[in-house]
Amino acid sequence: MTCASCAQTIEGALKKHSGVKEATVNLASEKAYVTYNSEATNKNELIRTVQNSGYDADLETRKTIVRIGGMTCASCSQTIENALRKTEGVVEANVNLASEKAVITYELQETDYETIRDTIESTGYKVLGREEGEARYEREVEEEQRKFQEARRKMLVAWGFTIPIILWMIPEMLLGISWPNRSLNTLGIILLAVPVMFWSGKETLLSAVRAASHGTPNMDVLIALGTSTAFVTGPAVFFSPIENYAGVAAMIMSFHLTGRYIEAQAKGRASQAIRKLLELEAKTARLLVDGKEREVPIDEVQVGDIMVIRPGEKIPTDGVVVEGQSAVDESMATGESMPVQKGVDDEVIGATINQRGMLKVKATKIGQDTFLSQVIKMVEEVQGSKVPIQEFADKVTSYFVPAVLLLAAVSFALWMLLPDQMRLVGIWAQQFLPWVDPNLGDFTLAIFALVATLVIACPCALGLATPTVLMVASGMGAENGVLIRRGEAIQTLREVDTIVFDKTGTITKGKPEVTDIVSANRHTKEEVLRIAASIEVGSEHPLGEAILRKARDQNLELYKAEGFEAITGRGVKAKIKLSPPKTAFVGNRKLMKEEGVDYEPLERDLTKLEDEAKTAMIVSLGGEILGIVAVADTLKDDSVHAIKELEGMGFKTTMLTGDNWRTAEAIAKKIGISRVLAEVLPDQKVNEIQKLQKSGETVAMVGDGINDAPALTAANVGIAIGTGTDIAIESSDVTLVRGDLSSVVTAIKLSQATFRKIRQNLFWAFSYNILALPAAMLGLAHPVIAEIAMATSSVTVVTNANLLRKVNIRPSYTNEERR
Repeated sequence: MTCASCAQTIEGALKKHSGVKEATVNLASEKAYVTYNSEATNKNELIRTVQNSGYDADLETRKTIVRIGGMTCASCSQTIENALRKTEGVVEANVNLASEKAVITYELQETDYETIRDTIESTGYKVLGREEGEARYEREVEEEQRKFQEARRKMLVAWGFTIPIILWMIPEMLLGISWPNRSLNTLGIILLAVPVMFWSGKETLLSAVRAASHGTPNMDVLIALGTSTAFVTGPAVFFSPIENYAGVAAMIMSFHLTGRYIEAQAKGRASQAIRKLLELEAKTARLLVDGKEREVPIDEVQVGDIMVIRPGEKIPTDGVVVEGQSAVDESMATGESMPVQKGVDDEVIGATINQRGMLKVKATKIGQDTFLSQVIKMVEEVQGSKVPIQEFADKVTSYFVPAVLLLAAVSFALWMLLPDQMRLVGIWAQQFLPWVDPNLGDFTLAIFALVATLVIACPCALGLATPTVLMVASGMGAENGVLIRRGEAIQTLREVDTIVFDKTGTITKGKPEVTDIVSANRHTKEEVLRIAASIEVGSEHPLGEAILRKARDQNLELYKAEGFEAITGRGVKAKIKLSPPKTAFVGNRKLMKEEGVDYEPLERDLTKLEDEAKTAMIVSLGGEILGIVAVADTLKDDSVHAIKELEGMGFKTTMLTGDNWRTAEAIAKKIGISRVLAEVLPDQKVNEIQKLQKSGETVAMVGDGINDAPALTAANVGIAIGTGTDIAIESSDVTLVRGDLSSVVTAIKLSQATFRKIRQNLFWAFSYNILALPAAMLGLAHPVIAEIAMATSSVTVVTNANLLRKVNIRPSYTNEERR
């Protein structure tokens, strides 16, 4: 919708729709509020009505983050995710096993939080609450600490009973002696195994029962079945010729709990990103009220309040400086250690540190609207999103546990039905695997293989492979001024081969200055500038503002002008109030040609200025040429270095600009860009992006995020580059807080490193299971070693994700400067 008539059109169409009682369309909020009879129509028909009117529509949704307790493996998260997706009104649900949270998007009209909570709890898991405000993080820290301590306690108790079992089993393993005798030895090991199984392992067993009762088996079902089967062999020794594996059951459970404890530690490190950001927030603010200073909690600050910030203090919330000058450390937002000078009318970001002078700052954003809150929200969203490569892993996970149960049953059946054939592998392997003993009874060997198959399988590694890496990557990005909105952008950014840069404000500083004035015939330079500035009074274009600044610097008195008009892609015109009034133009050759102005006498000057990478504008009055005003936009300090590094990384760099070809090519040559798309009008940017895509290129578009929103959306990956609090987060997949091109290099290096870690994790998780399961089925893996391998597999994946922090994602030229 672009105007009130659009809103009227939609409103009229909705009101005519059968069953609609009332319809109001709000142009500003871009929403329609409809009251309708659900028996006569439905939401899909209402959307179609809007679409038939020539507009697009979807139902308003809300996003909530729910903390979930009781998940132990990827099957748990898959079960909850599937249940949520089947719930009426839920648009999208992503359950992150690593952070133990569900990010749910739902239609407000169809469902509510209570229904979502009931759905999750109906699958056998516990909803610990939904996340709101800073208090949720304090609760989260306490909860994480409690769980960590509990995991530690259970592990220590388990080993407190398991170590005596191991010591008791050593004489039998080494010397074949049961001390003091076989019956007491068996009974003692069973009694020592009981607290390990039924106290330390209680949660695992209960989780398995819950999962099984809902028909959605998870990894705990595998552990519970494996340890229970092994434990039952202990009492069975008194009634049948079988080996006692009760001690092995205790060992398996102890290693399982140790794995959980180490995993909890590693996951805690992976999820620190948001907590670190929250710790940055100021807790109080010093307000100036009736000339007096008053300290208040940060929650009491209102928009418009004047805050006093002394040297060394945090700026409480986003605002604009109204008094004072200082250097501000913005490293928490940009990752850049150099302080930024701030004076009157400059914007400041909440939670940054005032270093030198005293500042008085007017609060402009508070609460959830602040820059830091937006960053936290984005970090959360990317942690709740998925990378396309993960879809296959999710599909495998949904069938994984049932498949392992089937394989374990097949393994048991093969050992019972074909013992002699199965023993052949054991006879071959016993020469290099000391725990393989093919001389044991058929039933004992079948139990041995069954237990090993159950406990060696690891769906956890598959479930944690991607989320843990995304958690670490999103935190690293936020620390370096790179904000990723969606997980899929990480994968797509890795596949990009062409990077398109908008020129103004992206490659250049976006603050052009007048560099040359050329006069024609008998006119003076002052007259040329005076006429040009008189027209540009009505302009909001950066070039027009540069001309106005120059005229004011020279204290020129401007003429009155009326009828200002911007001519897209050509220039501007206005009527100058002279005697008699005359029409004046400032623009390019196309405009002059169309208006019949002869600019040939100045063609040589135009060409020279354009070859110097300047934008040369012709000034005419009453059909006569007055002269040329040339404007140049300064390149950003790191543009040349950044483009060189991107080219070196194998990317095809492209500059998109409205400048004429000569000026554009001069700028491109200066900075080393390999391709130029010049004389592109603002509304043609999308077409240029689509042309590149049709030619088979995967395109990342880098722009200021405000003027370039459609092009950013059209590109495979949109990268918005900006400074301060006014960056447009919504229009891009990746937002760069710093206004320099070095951030583009950082974003690409981060995406490449992140995707590399995801692939490593998935490769490890799949390879482990593909190799481990057949070994266990053939009786080559001792159940205890199988459990150690399983626990190690999960821990390896999480640890590998944390190793991402050690990757250097800064541009190579900044590293050289530091050295």
